Amino acid sequence: MFSEWLRRHTHWLVDPIARAISRLGIPPNWMTVLGLIANVAVALLIARGHLRVGGLLIILASLFDAFDGAVARVSGRTSSFGAFLDSTLDRFSEAVIYLGLLLYYLRQGQQMETILVYATIVGSLMVSYARARAEGLGLQCKVGLLTRAERIFLLVIGLVAGIMPWILWVLVVLTNVTVIQRMFHVWRLTRHRASVTLK
Repeated sequence: MFSEWLRRHTHWLVDPIARAISRLGIPPNWMTVLGLIANVAVALLIARGHLRVGGLLIILASLFDAFDGAVARVSGRTSSFGAFLDSTLDRFSEAVIYLGLLLYYLRQGQQMETILVYATIVGSLMVSYARARAEGLGLQCKVGLLTRAERIFLLVIGLVAGIMPWILWVLVVLTNVTVIQRMFHVWRLTRHRASVTLK
């Protein structure tokens, strides 16, 4: 996945910055909350029609997501609650951006785009839910075409390049394809278990 590749190839840059943030005494959970606040501000800009500016600022807002986990790791302050908070607020952060886009299209009277944004929100949340549910069953489930990093990347491209309707079609299709991939992955992991139980 793109997100895993990105983590492996940027740790040399992220870790020193994370250590500097840690030395300032900023708790990693604060970084997570600040990330959500930043995304709310970006969503307000997008709702007002500043799509290109909003797209660029999503990159800056996403830095909080890049650094909260790194700060926790380098400072030895990782925790179960921190991981839970990070995952939960990430969902809110993504959803609020789509809400800004939804409000923009509603104001413009663009019905098809409004429907596409709604379908994208559902697909994105289902991608995350499929992984969370699988992990609740004790299964690893990081497979699929469109994790959050890829979705954010496409969103930025769509907003900055002015091709958001086309990107929404891509997001609708590929988020739901990713859900199907994860469903198939879990089925493949559990079918042997089910056959053993039946025997």
